[in-house]
Amino acid sequence: MKAKHQRLTLAIIAVVAVIGAGFLALIGLRDNAALFRTPTEIAAEPVPPGQSIRLGGMVADGSIVQQADGVTIDFIVEDGEAQVPVRFSGITPDLFQENSGVVAEGAFDARGTFIATNILAKHDENYMPPPMEGMETAGNDG
Repeated sequence: MKAKHQRLTLAIIAVVAVIGAGFLALIGLRDNAALFRTPTEIAAEPVPPGQSIRLGGMVADGSIVQQADGVTIDFIVEDGEAQVPVRFSGITPDLFQENSGVVAEGAFDARGTFIATNILAKHDENYMPPPMEGMETAGNDG
């Protein structure tokens, strides 16, 4: 085989490999394309126990309950239409509180409780760190 044909063959194999890798990546990511699922989406299409997902919504008012072990908390994630009970063992983020946004990573157990392995607290665009609350911006007198 001539060198020109060998280069052409290698180029074709490389293109096919890149296309195949892209196709496999799309197949692997198709179920995880959404950043998280809301309680309403989960109520409409239940998730099988043990399947890892992200659950997003608001921490319901008055729902955070600290367990006796000191590291486990139970709380409810809601989105205005549906609610999901959540259990988490570990240290929560500083922004985690009632009436705030949260994304929990984990899976449902057989009883329908979402067992979170990680909690990501969310804040809105008006968030200000607690030490800076109440401070006026200086130098804007113009």
